[in-house]
Amino acid sequence: MAKLDARRLGPFLADPGACRLVLLHGDDPGLIRERAEALVRSVTQGDALRLVELPREALRSPNLLATEAASPPLTGGRCLVRVRDTGDGAAPVAAARAALAGPGPGLVVMEAPELRTSAALYKAVEGSAQGAVIACYRERGSELAGSIGQILRELGVGAEPAAVEWLAQRLGEDRMLLRRELEKLALYVGAGGRVTPEDALACVAEGSALDLEEALMAAMAGETAVADKALATAFAEGANAVQVVRAALRHVQRLQLASLAVAGGAAASAAIDGLRPPVFFRHKPAFERALRLWRPEALEAAGMALLEAERRTKTTGIPSETVARNAVTGLARQAAARR
Repeated sequence: MAKLDARRLGPFLADPGACRLVLLHGDDPGLIRERAEALVRSVTQGDALRLVELPREALRSPNLLATEAASPPLTGGRCLVRVRDTGDGAAPVAAARAALAGPGPGLVVMEAPELRTSAALYKAVEGSAQGAVIACYRERGSELAGSIGQILRELGVGAEPAAVEWLAQRLGEDRMLLRRELEKLALYVGAGGRVTPEDALACVAEGSALDLEEALMAAMAGETAVADKALATAFAEGANAVQVVRAALRHVQRLQLASLAVAGGAAASAAIDGLRPPVFFRHKPAFERALRLWRPEALEAAGMALLEAERRTKTTGIPSETVARNAVTGLARQAAARR
């Protein structure tokens, strides 16, 4: 069975069939947990007596996994044996091989965050016809947007595409945190509701990130006072200097892409709509105002200045917050002069 791709994953989690051992690995522990719990639900059918949880220390007994998987539950049906934080090493490998060769019929689920694909445990499961390997890496882009839509549907609410796009830009570092925010959002709009961008902004937006975005939009549009106030609020709410400078650089680079498209004959609105990830609808007017003020060559120079500002936050005796603030307000003054 070996590695499962995205196309086969959903059906497998709903019915793992005759598989004897599933290895979950990757850099997203929340996604590992979510998929392990999906297997628990599909195999045990909600019967707590059909679930056996073992500590990783139990793997020192190489036949224990196979024995537990072969033991029939008191209430009948198939059992699931779950081991968290498995890790690599001789003991987990021996236990996995014994479970793969055992009679079953139970399913063993081993959770191994950060396990390398070169590890002996990975190779032992991948090379077995009775095993399945499921990668659980942090999702991004369209993959993350698809998962957000799916989770919201599971929670009984719909979502406008613009709301999903906005959420995908701001969530997804960890699946547990993602699900927690979406559960909060589902409660906010109510069962059967439909999430709008305004709902997402009201319920999910993190203060410092939101204020920083407002500061950068205002700065590049030449609104110096607005930018300075929003930037001060972002710092007060936890933003750090490097985060500010890097966010400003990403914003300038996106503006430059749109500016190059306009220089090539595209309409400003079309150039903005063509950016990925898309510009949040609330920020499109400010983005378009900035696009009218900045030429591609000026934006390239602004990007170089921001790279130098990041270097200065790390290598000079000047307070890093002062360096970042001066970099952003300097952009705002340039834009204001262009107006």
